[in-house]
Amino acid sequence: MAPLTLGADAKTSSDVSNWKMQNLQLETKKLFASVSMGEEKPFDFFRILFEGVIAGGTAGVVVETALYPIDTIKTRLQAVRGGGKINFKGLYSGLAGNLAGVLPASALFVGVYEPTKQKLLQIFPENLSAAAHLTAGAIGGFAASLVRVPTEVVKQRLQTGQYASAPDAVRLIASKEGFKGLYAGYGSFLLRDLPFDAIQFCIYEQLRIGYKAAVR
Repeated sequence: MAPLTLGADAKTSSDVSNWKMQNLQLETKKLFASVSMGEEKPFDFFRILFEGVIAGGTAGVVVETALYPIDTIKTRLQAVRGGGKINFKGLYSGLAGNLAGVLPASALFVGVYEPTKQKLLQIFPENLSAAAHLTAGAIGGFAASLVRVPTEVVKQRLQTGQYASAPDAVRLIASKEGFKGLYAGYGSFLLRDLPFDAIQFCIYEQLRIGYKAAVR
């Protein structure tokens, strides 16, 4: 009877080992699928849109407020010709009006980028996740440009002292140059910012995926 008992024990031990190995492989597969897709919850367009709008709007306001003086100096440096003197007063000139445009533009960018990214990651093969991030970044940038470009035009004219307030700037630009005056330089803006947004967020997402995989 002893040999039969040993055989049964050995068989049971082997079954347990096989079960543990299969379980480990399954968990590992789930883990890396989650890391590569960057999605652990079912796709919910409106939830992702809402979270993106809140996060993007908040981040845009904080960054714009912190860096606005530097941006004002840069704009005045670009506007000075023939060695003119730069005015370092009123570095926050036009901030309030600019935030009124930055808030919806930033909210729109992230609000469009996040659900677009999640949907593209479901459609694209896993080895083309970078293409999904590039595409989502470009689409988000295009959506935000509809608000960002008029905001930039008004902001730069306020920074250089051409107008006293954002409402005056919008009214006078529209009356003198027409609606297209608010979108001056739109083509060059897209040529600069769409590749920038696409590449920036693609690199960010790929580094994020690589970091998660390495840590886990």
